[in-house]
Amino acid sequence: MVLPDQKIKFAVIGCGHIGLRHAEMIARHPEAELVALIDVKKKDELKIGQFDAPFFSTPEEFLQSGIGADIVNIATPNGFHAEHALKFLESGKHVVVEKPMALNKQDAEKVIYKALNMHRHVFAVMQNRYSPPSAWIKEMVDSGRLGRIFMVQINCYWNRDERYYKKGGWHGTKLLDGGTLYTQFSHFVDIMYWLFGDISDIQSRMADFNHAELTEFEDSGIISFRFVNGGMGSINFSTSVFNQNLESSMTIIAENGSIKIGGQYMNEVEVCNVKDYEMPVLAPTNPGNDYGAYKGSAQNHHYVIENVVDVLKGRSHITTNALEGLKVVEIIERIYQSDRS
Repeated sequence: MVLPDQKIKFAVIGCGHIGLRHAEMIARHPEAELVALIDVKKKDELKIGQFDAPFFSTPEEFLQSGIGADIVNIATPNGFHAEHALKFLESGKHVVVEKPMALNKQDAEKVIYKALNMHRHVFAVMQNRYSPPSAWIKEMVDSGRLGRIFMVQINCYWNRDERYYKKGGWHGTKLLDGGTLYTQFSHFVDIMYWLFGDISDIQSRMADFNHAELTEFEDSGIISFRFVNGGMGSINFSTSVFNQNLESSMTIIAENGSIKIGGQYMNEVEVCNVKDYEMPVLAPTNPGNDYGAYKGSAQNHHYVIENVVDVLKGRSHITTNALEGLKVVEIIERIYQSDRS
């Protein structure tokens, strides 16, 4: 545990879009200090001029420097998440791992095993849990107000075209990206698991409609399943939507009412028809996000940094722990296996 008057010292590996967001939120937090940035690209190729922190090209260079970091935020390509988490845990650091925690269950389990052996924390980044509609629907489900859950439908329809899948980049590769569910929609698999628990009897069908020249995997899918806790559900997803994002929505049909949360990031309550219940006014939510702007789900990263600081100072518990991160990976892995079978 860090002493109350000490700042939590962060390093960030991966200085792309999301890594810069982590660095920015660390720099803004009064009890945090950014002590290092790490990226394979040259410093002058990155937009890190606003940060007064030493720069390193590899994890090994950073570790050999002797700079004392309490925790390392991992925002590298998906395929490196587990490798980097294991390396920094072995060196005695706590880690924050961007989604997905790994690209398969086995690697996620290795990270958890290493963290247990090193007595270090693993924070899995699932910042959509912090949005006001997410917090509200979590209370609605957990309180039992909705009664039995009959059906849940999740629709995720986004645009990801050549503006996103740039030639020579890691996005779209099987080895480093992993698949559409890992990179684009794992947040919504997490929300589903967080609210309703595990799933079984998975049946999935995948297709690649217009990404054959851009990616090594599917761009669309239809998945049906049953919840272990009762009820059934489905996920429909696509990145083949023309020109711009369409929606990410969740519709819940339950014993005592119906709810639909929509918007680009499930950030708007569109329907609330619940027995003997009046919808409260929720706090404002972040607007949608498209590629270049730090909006939508990415806007909630400050909550992640706050949670890290509070946990390491002994004031709170981890809001998204390593076991939950593993479970999201495991569910996605089973969905893909269902399609292959």
